Amino acid sequence: MKTKLLLLLFVVSISFGQQRTCGTDAYMEKMLSNPEMKQQYLDLQKQFESELERLTNAQQNRNGNATFSTNATIRIPVAIHYPSVVNSSSATVKNCLRLLAQKQIAILNADYNATNSDVSLYSGYSSLFPGTFVGSMDVSWEIATQNHPSSSGLIDGTLAVTFGTNFLSNADSDSEWAGYCNLVVRNISGGILGYSPLGGYPNAGMTVVIDNNAFGATMTGSPTSCSGYVPGAPYNLGRTLTHELGHFFNLNHTFQGCDGANCATSGDRVCDTPPADQPRYDCNDPENPPAPGPVPGGGVNPPLTTCGFTQLTMNYMDYVQDSCMYMFTVGQATRMKAWYNFISGQLQTNVLANNDFVNNNFSISPNPNKGIFSIQLTEVTDNYTVIIIDALGREIFNGEYNQTTDLAQNIQLDNALSGMYFVTILSKGAQITKKIIIQ
Repeated sequence: MKTKLLLLLFVVSISFGQQRTCGTDAYMEKMLSNPEMKQQYLDLQKQFESELERLTNAQQNRNGNATFSTNATIRIPVAIHYPSVVNSSSATVKNCLRLLAQKQIAILNADYNATNSDVSLYSGYSSLFPGTFVGSMDVSWEIATQNHPSSSGLIDGTLAVTFGTNFLSNADSDSEWAGYCNLVVRNISGGILGYSPLGGYPNAGMTVVIDNNAFGATMTGSPTSCSGYVPGAPYNLGRTLTHELGHFFNLNHTFQGCDGANCATSGDRVCDTPPADQPRYDCNDPENPPAPGPVPGGGVNPPLTTCGFTQLTMNYMDYVQDSCMYMFTVGQATRMKAWYNFISGQLQTNVLANNDFVNNNFSISPNPNKGIFSIQLTEVTDNYTVIIIDALGREIFNGEYNQTTDLAQNIQLDNALSGMYFVTILSKGAQITKKIIIQ
């Protein structure tokens, strides 16, 4: 029997309504009801707070620049597990779910680096939130491609995407997958959208769990969806995982209350998120809020002004629909970076491919362009795949290319709107994502 961390022996069952429902609070409440677990958790959080203070001071001493980062780009190894999909499933089924996983990773990289196109909407509301700026974590989420656990049956050069394993047979950790950021996609008992430990530990094989109807984004092209894993509106833009990974990196919900105490030690413990005491569920304009009332499927919309402040409803750590959450704050990004610093030694960096091959061998030109561009190779390479996703996570191109002496592939995106797009190139077990601008 696999060794399980004591912290993860609880299984949480939570009722589900049609609004966003996160299981983290209930998960942590039940876990902390055990005195031994509570003391362990508090001791670890105290150590984390020391790192957060160090990082915050380093930023302030630099020059007060809110965009300053004390870290190089963070690379986080990801493994994705579909325990309900039997390993004997067809290649078509598995490839579809691998594509869905890659689309979700592209969404994470956009959201956590503030390169998502809808983050620009904040400029229309920023005057309501003085001192609150968009934050970026400067991170690269990457599906692992090598040195997989021997029990997985995966060979080097293949993505760390598993099917039909006993991972998460109603448990929340697996020591064989220690050192990864583990994402488990399955039907969650009670119908909640997802949950995560508040401050996750990779060396324990801890996981973020996402319901099979809230993972990834609605796909365009072929295939349009994967059977049994169709993201349901209004939670079909991949942001349930953005929210839950925020918890894994030690972010609370933004609506933790407003007791008037020190913002660094009360509420969500982030000083640039206005205090709030109730979640928001819909997509209302902060400047023109509707009257409070019931939400379809349950819950109540509180006034948008709570605790004497306008609520930052567009924050990923509130409960609004996917299309209306589009930012972290600088303070939240700093807190997540501090958690990364605290756990970075637990992550297995040797499971990530060396992307130098892709970086050095591929280029895209022209960039910016009008939707017509070339992918240029500097030498003959192995087979490779090109996936292009827009800033909302929708796939608009998927092409597979066999080993060839043709060193240029011309790509034309018909009817592509102006904006930012992400070109992911997969080759020799490595993957890299480059940004392009279509004018």
